[in-house]
Amino acid sequence: MDNALESYIQSLSAEAIAQLSKPNPEALHVMERNIISMLGGLPSEHFEVTISTSRENLGRLLASAMMSGYFLNNAQQRMELEKSFQ
Repeated sequence: MDNALESYIQSLSAEAIAQLSKPNPEALHVMERNIISMLGGLPSEHFEVTISTSRENLGRLLASAMMSGYFLNNAQQRMELEKSFQ
């Protein structure tokens, strides 16, 4: 981690970190749709869907979901920042 970023994060209050860690409902919805599209979006009330994978591939899916979450969080923060300047 960059020293300036590490110093900044360490200087944040527990409340600020808690606020930054809160999931955004819109971002969660987008992530949910993304994961469903990766796994197959057949409605469970009409289809019995079973997904099997290896531990390695599941780890990759988790990493992809985490990266998507970080991206969406950053995009949301940028959107809110741009709105505040308008």
